[in-house]
Amino acid sequence: MTAPVFLDVDGTSIAVRRAAGAAPGIVWLGGYKSDMLGTKAEKLAEWASGQGRAFLRHDYSGHGESGGAFADGTVSKWLSQSLAVFRHFTQGRQILVGSSMGAWIALRMIQELRQELHKEGQNRIAGLVLLAPAPDFTAELVEPALTKAQKRDLAKKGFSAEPSDYSAEPYIYTRALIEDGRNNLTMNGPIDTHCPVHILQGLADADVPPSHALKLVGLLPADDVTLSLIPDGDHRLSRPQDLDMLVRAVDAMVRQAG
Repeated sequence: MTAPVFLDVDGTSIAVRRAAGAAPGIVWLGGYKSDMLGTKAEKLAEWASGQGRAFLRHDYSGHGESGGAFADGTVSKWLSQSLAVFRHFTQGRQILVGSSMGAWIALRMIQELRQELHKEGQNRIAGLVLLAPAPDFTAELVEPALTKAQKRDLAKKGFSAEPSDYSAEPYIYTRALIEDGRNNLTMNGPIDTHCPVHILQGLADADVPPSHALKLVGLLPADDVTLSLIPDGDHRLSRPQDLDMLVRAVDAMVRQAG
């Protein structure tokens, strides 16, 4: 495996791995506390290499090989880093593939890029593939479930910790993350992506309930959206059959983009 390159974004060293190839390229956006060497990203990298297709991925600050402290991260900060990587390393049309929080970052990227490119009438995003999408998760999923003790920790300590099913380290939610999340909400009205969207959602997802994906679908243009429900799929969607479905979804999006 080649070593990552690093991009300085507002004083933080962001680790990036990229492979040149045909357009539309694929841009991977990982989840909360995930890194770019995870199972799904590696599977897509292998597929893209076999197809001769451009592939780009990075670690948010405080994640994986990037610099910065995880506890200092917010959606705005990770969005800014993702946009900087996108602008610096991509040309032409791209398909964003967002997992969990990465789906939130993808939706916010589209909003920012469309404002930026509106005068030129360009659209750099050819499609979206979203896995177990968790847009607005701080306001929609975390805040409503906070206990009195967790609220007290947020107020006094500035963070709350809870056990993780995926790591020995606890999940940390900071007051800054939650407050900043309110400034990045995407599910408070219709979402105009101006590109096709394919959502993969496990019905056995204990972290982001299927109802969240259904709510998202209801905010998207119906004629451009495909929702694939996986009866026994969990939040990670990393089993061989899940990975095969991911590759098929991305491949179909590439073909649709022409």
